[in-house]
Amino acid sequence: GFAVLAAAAAYGEEIKVGGGGASMAAVFTPVKAPFEKATGDTLMVLQSSPKDGLVDLLKGKLDLAAGAVPLDSMIAGAEKEGVKVDRASLVVTQVAVNRTVIFVHPSNKVAQLSKEQLKGIFTGKIANWKEVGGDDKDIIVVWGKATPGQNAQFKKEILDGAEVAKDILDTTNYAKIRESVAATPEAIGIDPHGLADATVKMVESPALTMPIIAVTNGKPSAKAQRVLDYVKGEGQNYVKK
Repeated sequence: GFAVLAAAAAYGEEIKVGGGGASMAAVFTPVKAPFEKATGDTLMVLQSSPKDGLVDLLKGKLDLAAGAVPLDSMIAGAEKEGVKVDRASLVVTQVAVNRTVIFVHPSNKVAQLSKEQLKGIFTGKIANWKEVGGDDKDIIVVWGKATPGQNAQFKKEILDGAEVAKDILDTTNYAKIRESVAATPEAIGIDPHGLADATVKMVESPALTMPIIAVTNGKPSAKAQRVLDYVKGEGQNYVKK
C-alpha cells in the first residue's frame, strides 16, 4: 500500500474550481488544505462570480464551477455574455448551504433585527439606530455592487421586491462589505456566514439560505469527482456552516 500512496502524492493532479465568492469562502477555500493533504492533489481556488465560473468551465479553464445561486441564474448570466449553454450537459451537485447574515460593527448594542426592521433600514425608512434599540446614530447601509446573487435574494425575501435606499455606502465584494462594516461604527451590511469573523458582529435575523452548487460540464472527471466526494464527506468538517 505504501508505494502506491507515495506515487499518488508524487503525481497529484491539479484541479481548478472557480466561481462565486460565497461558495469559495464557505466551501472550497476552507477544504483546500485538508483535501490536498488527504489526496496529494492540488486544488486551485479561483474566485470570480457564479456566472464567470460557468463561462470559464465551458471554455475548459475550470474543472468545477460553483455558486450560491440557482443554476438558472448562472446560465442566464453566461448567455447574456453571448456564451451558448447546453443545459443538458451540465451536471449539478449540491455541496453545502449558504446562509446570508447581517453584520454590524462590534460596538453596536443591537442584537437582533426583524424582517420589518431590516426592510425599514435597507429601504431608508429607518434612518437612526435608536429606532431599533441602538444608540442615537445615523444608520449607514453598506451595499455590494459585485454580490448580485446575495442582493437579489435579500431584495426578494426581506425587502419584498423594494429597492435599496439611494443613500448607501457603495462597495464591491463580500470581503469589502465586511471591511466597511468593521471600519464604520454606524454600519450595517449583509454577507455570507462564511465571512463572519471577530471584526464584525452578527445580528440575529430571519434565515436566508441558498444551496451552494458545484457544476461540471458533462459527467465529473475522476479528479473533479474526488473533490465532490471529499467535500460531501470528510470535507463537511471544514465547510463553514
